[in-house]
Amino acid sequence: MIESPVERLAKTHLDMEIWWDSSPLVYNRWVRKMLDAGEPSRKPVLEEQLARLYNAKDPAKSVFRGCTTNPPLSWQAVQSDPELWGRLVDEMIQANPSLGLKELVWLTYKEVVKRGAEMYLPIFEASGGRFGWISGQLDPRLFTETEEMVRDAEELSALSPNVMVKVPASMQGIEVVKILTSKGISTNTTVCFTLPQILASANAAREGIRIAEQNGVNLGRWRAVITMMIGRLTEQETLDIQAKRQNIELSWQDKHWFGIVVFRRAYRILTENGYASKMLACSMRPGPLVAGKIRFWDVQKIAGGDIVYTCPPYVLEPLFKIGDDLIFRPEIEEEIPAEVTDKLMKIPYCLQAYDPNGLALEQFNSHPSTISTVETFSKGFAGLEEFIGRHAVVYHQ
Repeated sequence: MIESPVERLAKTHLDMEIWWDSSPLVYNRWVRKMLDAGEPSRKPVLEEQLARLYNAKDPAKSVFRGCTTNPPLSWQAVQSDPELWGRLVDEMIQANPSLGLKELVWLTYKEVVKRGAEMYLPIFEASGGRFGWISGQLDPRLFTETEEMVRDAEELSALSPNVMVKVPASMQGIEVVKILTSKGISTNTTVCFTLPQILASANAAREGIRIAEQNGVNLGRWRAVITMMIGRLTEQETLDIQAKRQNIELSWQDKHWFGIVVFRRAYRILTENGYASKMLACSMRPGPLVAGKIRFWDVQKIAGGDIVYTCPPYVLEPLFKIGDDLIFRPEIEEEIPAEVTDKLMKIPYCLQAYDPNGLALEQFNSHPSTISTVETFSKGFAGLEEFIGRHAVVYHQ
């Protein structure tokens, strides 16, 4: 058996988890795309490797230990089979003629999450609830509405025992993490970029655990992960603007060291202080070019930790393409080059992300990465609304 780069990465720490980052409903379609584009001589090996990532015949034996998704990715799942989802939407409209567009969109979205959760439920059951989680994200447009987020989170959690609710690291979302934890509802903190947000989420979960224990809530199958969106932090125009004001020239490598150093510091603090929440890395970008070969620092430089990687097609595809040239070893505890740290710590945007007190809770909602990410995620629900709206118009004609 020839191991895939994903399998070699997972070997750098016994408790590391690799998750699929997209709706499980589109995995087979992506596999076909990979095989169609692959070199003929490598197809048999590639086919075996991809079949091991998610083992459809025996999901409990999959390399993937979970799945995270978001509204745009759920919208992609609907787009991948518009005929099927068109029929389902028509049935929903006929069964619920009094519901408005917003409610129909939410019903459809929950059905996407539920069907994905069913695919990962065997992993969940075989591991006693440790693995096999799928994240269902709250409507990003409600990221300031505490009561609505809690209500919707309870609905998502009720879909399947392995549904973990994605809660934004907004000022209000941090309170939601505490409330959901106190109810024994598992959470994945998202729209999260900075150490202050990560620590606020970890502390909220810790407080929620305390409340749950006081109230006799069963936390036997509760889990919490905190997503750091590395690329969405490092690619912000604000970073370049502030660096220029300081007469600092940032290379591609500098920017990615920035994301790596924040993630490493967060991991170290959570580990050393015994937090229950686990760090999750997403939004990773391939590069740089070193000695004539492409590397994948965003993945390689945090290898070796008790963390989660969530890998969408845009991460997996370059990993498989350059995987034979990649070396994975435990690097997450290593120090960042001093000259890079010195440069980064002169930029306010970097200090805000790296310093535990760099942002106040009241500033979470106005962080540049928060604003742009919420806008992107909101488009997923906008796409669903347009799709369902067309069917509703036809039905009511």
